[in-house]
Amino acid sequence: VLAVARRPLDAADEAADVLEQPLEELEFTGLLALADVPRETSTALVEGLRKAGVRPVMLTGDHPQTARAIAAELGWPEDTGVVTGDELASADREERARMLRDMGVVARVAPEQKLQVIEALRDADRVVGMVGDGANDAAAIRAADIGVGISARGSAAARNAADLVLTDADLTVLIEAVAEGRALWHSVADAIAMLIGGNAGEVGFGLLGTLLSGASPLSTRQMLLVNLFTDLFPAMAVAVTPKEPEAEAPDAKQGHASTDGGEPAPAGPEGTEPLGTSLLGAPLIRKIRHRALTTTLGATSAWLFGRFTPGTARRSTTMALCAVVGTQLAQTLADRRGSPLVRVTALGSAAVLFVLVETPGLSNLFGCTPLGPIAWTGVAASIALAVAGQRALPSLERIVLQHLPADLR
Repeated sequence: VLAVARRPLDAADEAADVLEQPLEELEFTGLLALADVPRETSTALVEGLRKAGVRPVMLTGDHPQTARAIAAELGWPEDTGVVTGDELASADREERARMLRDMGVVARVAPEQKLQVIEALRDADRVVGMVGDGANDAAAIRAADIGVGISARGSAAARNAADLVLTDADLTVLIEAVAEGRALWHSVADAIAMLIGGNAGEVGFGLLGTLLSGASPLSTRQMLLVNLFTDLFPAMAVAVTPKEPEAEAPDAKQGHASTDGGEPAPAGPEGTEPLGTSLLGAPLIRKIRHRALTTTLGATSAWLFGRFTPGTARRSTTMALCAVVGTQLAQTLADRRGSPLVRVTALGSAAVLFVLVETPGLSNLFGCTPLGPIAWTGVAASIALAVAGQRALPSLERIVLQHLPADLR
């Protein structure tokens, strides 16, 4: 808000000379209010990011009361914490990290303090995105985990420092970018779990079968068949197919989106681990372990069924081969049952395996033998048992962990 005043000049006065002198004898005229109005899409952006689990943080040079009012208008909660640049300047790095951990607005922030804000949020173990369009944003954009520049109205320095550059001034595309990135990340993690977990299950079954019978239950050609039917088309389909939305929040620790002048940007859901760490950490290891145990259970059950029912050794190994492939395909279908591509590749692989096993010449070539109704029933029952057992694995693991000493958990 600006106060406006005037003073008529005398005939002998020169305007340039009067402006150089101390102002006096001014007559108050009125007040002029200036407002930097938020864009129409800003409220939708804040709401969309929050629904995606991203916590926006607004950086602004405005007065704290003005900043709080703008934040409330854009969708921040009324009780959003506000910290000023002076408060940050008087604190050490550790204290700044503590102050900014749950703050939603940083007011009266100087350009050189934006970098301190990004560093403090990262020190608070947050995944930080920074959106900016000015030359004084470049250092903060470069220091963030995800730097976003705005090409439509931004400086070259901000664009060059950014990891992502928005070609349009509409920032709501960041919501789609977060969703797309997470979907891609989940697909890659699922494909990794499918490949490593399935192969680990095959190795586990091979070791267990060797211990029980003194020889490997599957031949080299049969192992190649397993990889052909499970690791080729189904795994590729999973890698390129986005995962269906889950009821629970994604496994990603709350991050922060820091922006200049009230423009939020992405980070990750509240109360969890960073997305990259979580997906490629304990959850991925757990998924690999569950898939390996399930594959081993399905293959071993079918193999034992074949050995303890009338038939040749080749019949039991053929049943084990079908169970290894079938168990992995069943897990893939259960995980991505909404994807037509995954359904086609999984069911197609199963159909090709069935034809191969039931065709005498091809079956003999790969060390197999055609199976009868009883054998196929045993294979189907083993697959169903393994997939059903997979649902019980988390509960069993929790029970085991509860009875383990604390230093072994």
